[in-house]
Amino acid sequence: MALKTPIYDSHVERGGRMVEFAGFHMPVTFEGIVAEHETVRNKVGLFDVSHMGEISITGPGAVGFADRAVTNSVAGLDEGQICYTVCCNGKGRVLDDLLVYRFSDERVLLVVNAVNVEKIFNHLKSIVPSGLEVRDLTPGIGQIAVQGPASRDLLVSDPLFSRVAAGIRELPYYRFFTFEHEGYEILLSRTGYTGELGYEIYLPAKMARGVWDRLLDGGSALGAAPIGLGARDTLRFEPGYCLYGHELDEDTSPLEAGLSWVVKLKKGDFIGREALAAEKEKGPARRLVGLEVTGKGIPRQGFTVHQGGETVGRVTSGTFSPTLNRPLAMALVKRSVPKEAEGITIDIRGRAAGAVQTPLPFYKGSVND
Repeated sequence: MALKTPIYDSHVERGGRMVEFAGFHMPVTFEGIVAEHETVRNKVGLFDVSHMGEISITGPGAVGFADRAVTNSVAGLDEGQICYTVCCNGKGRVLDDLLVYRFSDERVLLVVNAVNVEKIFNHLKSIVPSGLEVRDLTPGIGQIAVQGPASRDLLVSDPLFSRVAAGIRELPYYRFFTFEHEGYEILLSRTGYTGELGYEIYLPAKMARGVWDRLLDGGSALGAAPIGLGARDTLRFEPGYCLYGHELDEDTSPLEAGLSWVVKLKKGDFIGREALAAEKEKGPARRLVGLEVTGKGIPRQGFTVHQGGETVGRVTSGTFSPTLNRPLAMALVKRSVPKEAEGITIDIRGRAAGAVQTPLPFYKGSVND
């Protein structure tokens, strides 16, 4: 039976169309995908991301253990800094992509995809040394993403967050801080999945709905609106952000998916390092590319990509871009396909639709404002 997030009742009351996603009842739309997409690009939208997983690592050597478990450098983070990274198996294939929050040498938080919480938790438990504690905090935490050009203005106008307004205004990208409210720790990070200026709030589950409703109702003058999973996908697609189960899975390496920048081979040993080092030396078998469809139709995940009379890859994500007003796709293709290759087609339901390679990201927003 699907679970309900702490904000579920508010979604129903606000007209959200609910679907089952990653074991949770989640809103896929409220007003509609395009309208919600444009709200985040131009104003501010709120996402219930309480289905995401939070796993803590605490104890002496927490940072070192996290460094062994992921490909990016956790030891290189300052306290209060975050990194995007992947967790690989011994073959250098992706178990999950995640965020790592460094609180101190002895406290680290991993934020993982909802579909992979149990997998990553069990993986970490199987390799954790004695003296360290790995805990799944997910059930007790609510998570709200506030995204869009007006996200900062919305937060500093709220009674709870106005107390830390200076910290919010000064917070750099991929940094976080915590503060206390009624004896509970609240974490605020400048992160997101939309390509726009944005923040993510981690707070006790029992507080989540109250904060959600107050931000939405208090932000009406700024155009604040709830955003569903449908727009969340189009918003992450345009800036070329990977989605687990699409660009990333246990058959794909981070090098193939264009994530070589999160693979720090020089930091020391980590799970999958040997395989990734060999792959880097040889060259990945595939590469992630952006495609603009010049023919008719909208590309979708799994559609095959062709060039020179052969199948050279598959679409990992595809949609009609609301911002750019054209059909686009991300695809994993053989590395033998030249970057300037002509004659690329996508099989869209039995019809060959022309496509041309286009650089990723498709779109750059206000994320660094």
